[in-house]
Amino acid sequence: MNVIERLAELGITLPRPMPPVATYVPVSIAGNLVTVSGQLPAIDGKVAVTGKLGLNVSIEEGQHAARLCLINVLAQLEAALPSGLASIAKVVRLGGFIAATPEFSQHAVVMNGASDLAVAAFGDLGRHARSTVGVASLPLDAAVEVEGTFWLG
Repeated sequence: MNVIERLAELGITLPRPMPPVATYVPVSIAGNLVTVSGQLPAIDGKVAVTGKLGLNVSIEEGQHAARLCLINVLAQLEAALPSGLASIAKVVRLGGFIAATPEFSQHAVVMNGASDLAVAAFGDLGRHARSTVGVASLPLDAAVEVEGTFWLG
């Protein structure tokens, strides 16, 4: 089963990729490495989960936001690569940014929303290295932002 079929089995249809909101490219390819710029938890071009963990966003909402971010990362890959997600041989690394209060400490639990989806979509090839950090704020008041690095096969 390919990634698109796995996503469909999970009830996920990839959206149209969001255009950049500043001066950067959404996808950069260097040799066999593909890096996707940070994606927000957007649905239909609008940030769906805003605010801060530990203030007005629950852990479950944060996990949902991280999952939405990864869906948008995958949408960028599908659009940018000639063979779409079929080109991806390995999820190398995910980076998560969690807008949170200084007291919040469950950043890794929130980021599992993205990591769990990567494994569900790619199987063992979705297991990845990861960094997750708390930040004071994110663009457009997003609660979470996720970036990724992938290996082309």
